[in-house]
Amino acid sequence: MKTLLDTKQLEITLQRLAHQLVENHLKFNDTVIIGIQPRGVWLSDRISGMVKAITGQKELLYGKLDITFYRDDVHKQGQEMNTPTETNINFSIENKNVVLIDDVLHTGRTIRSAMDALIDYGRPRSVELMVLIDRRLTRELPIQPDYVGQTVDSSTTQKVKVYWKEKDKKDEVVLIDQK
Repeated sequence: MKTLLDTKQLEITLQRLAHQLVENHLKFNDTVIIGIQPRGVWLSDRISGMVKAITGQKELLYGKLDITFYRDDVHKQGQEMNTPTETNINFSIENKNVVLIDDVLHTGRTIRSAMDALIDYGRPRSVELMVLIDRRLTRELPIQPDYVGQTVDSSTTQKVKVYWKEKDKKDEVVLIDQK
């Protein structure tokens, strides 16, 4: 096991990502943030809070998206059935700039599923992708992030695990060998 980001490095990375969002979207008048359930929500909760603090805004359009039934492996034989989580998007994304947030970009299939699910809430003007970790060498679909915390060159026998203090009692990102 190798530590990719310790607590302090993770905090600095999150601050950088939040500042990049503010730099590109300023007041967030036409921009919404949507976290992908389940693990992307821990990141999007933090980022949306930081964006509010940086901009001084009390309100920010922020939602959480479950993609369980949009996945291309949902009916795969032998696949354990995923338990759906809550989708909470109480606004239209019609003609909005959407910032989609997930913790780890691996094959790209989760992001493809999220984009399919987003269409149920309107047709966005644009969709940007923010990820904490980009595992660029394992991509199966042509999906690239717009905002990246850290790029990790890893093999398919390795796993990136993100720990959040709200859920896991610590903040840390590690690379685990699964041989």
